[in-house]
Amino acid sequence: MVRETKFYDLLEVSPTASEGDLKKAYRKKALRFHPDKGGDPDKFKEVTHAYEILSDPDKRSVYDARGEAGLSEAGGGMDPQDLFSQLFGGGGGFGGGGGFFGGGGPSRNGPRKTKDLVHRVHVTLEDLYKGKTTKLALTRNVICSKCKGKGGKEGAVRSCYSCNGRGVKITMRQMGPMIQQIQSPCDECSGTGEIINAKDRCGQCKGKKVMPEKKFLEVHIDKGMKGGQTIQFRGESDQSPTAEAGDVVIVIEEKPHERFKRQDNDLITEIEVDLLTALAGGQFAIRHLDERALVVKIEPGEIVNHGDLRVIHGQGMPSQRHHEPGDLYVKLNVKFPESIDPSVIPLLEKALPPRKPIETFDKHVILDEVHLEEPDSHGGGMHDEPMDEDGEEPRVQCAQQ
Repeated sequence: MVRETKFYDLLEVSPTASEGDLKKAYRKKALRFHPDKGGDPDKFKEVTHAYEILSDPDKRSVYDARGEAGLSEAGGGMDPQDLFSQLFGGGGGFGGGGGFFGGGGPSRNGPRKTKDLVHRVHVTLEDLYKGKTTKLALTRNVICSKCKGKGGKEGAVRSCYSCNGRGVKITMRQMGPMIQQIQSPCDECSGTGEIINAKDRCGQCKGKKVMPEKKFLEVHIDKGMKGGQTIQFRGESDQSPTAEAGDVVIVIEEKPHERFKRQDNDLITEIEVDLLTALAGGQFAIRHLDERALVVKIEPGEIVNHGDLRVIHGQGMPSQRHHEPGDLYVKLNVKFPESIDPSVIPLLEKALPPRKPIETFDKHVILDEVHLEEPDSHGGGMHDEPMDEDGEEPRVQCAQQ
């Protein structure tokens, strides 16, 4: 049970409403009462205050237990416009093409910026091991040099009379007992909030205020970078007369490698060695990610088992900051010969440990010699018997009389 329901009533939700229900209810009420839409400023402040309290778990707990009076010690509160801006991601206003409907506008947390331009660069493990510098060509909008971003002659730009400079129109549609609010770009100004007569428009940008420009960026991929990391070029995205330029964000995508797998700053590879090298020692080479091959020596008498894991210290990936190398782990797979000359078997018997003797059984056990053969490709004829509809072996049936 809650002590008071005033805040819940303002949002028209039950005291058991979830966080998502509260947010949905506030969104509906805030859009209805926002002053920039001709709504009731006092009502807007009330529903915003109610949402501020109920959306905070601590404050909601105090309110449920002690009512509005119990909140007096908490003090303060957020500006309704600030809370609206945080929820809708804009500057809190509906005018001038800004705020929730305009996708921008000056924010209380700083000036509005144009959208960041994100580009993914696919690089090889070799590039991340050695480092690489590459050039990236992009096309962005820059402020028109002729009209300086005004779109036309001095004084030719005026606010759109149809949307009052907002860039959008709000229409109300009644659907039974409910009223639906529909937002759409203003068709008179194409959503810009401004009108420029055709004869007064800039001859270079045609009234658009910006022009497309091709630009080259030099992208430096540092040694040791990892997939998912980003390189940021501040202020290199689209320009706008009413907003700061956003950023160009380069996302590093690491391509799969045919020989190595990466684990943080370590590398893992698999090498196949012949049986003689595994038993009697020898050498093999590992082609690295740069212009080197690592020659690895297995000392005579050092037995290598199939699947053994060894490490070569300091031959992994460099760390990004100090370029300190990780380790290279090598999994050794022993390649057995497909056949052997029977005449050399006595030499093997001399070099290898003796065979394990045959297991002995009780004297009443009959020993029956058999031969190992390659299995048939279809799996030895398993499940040749018909199965029932459920894929199981047929159940025992009664014999016919």
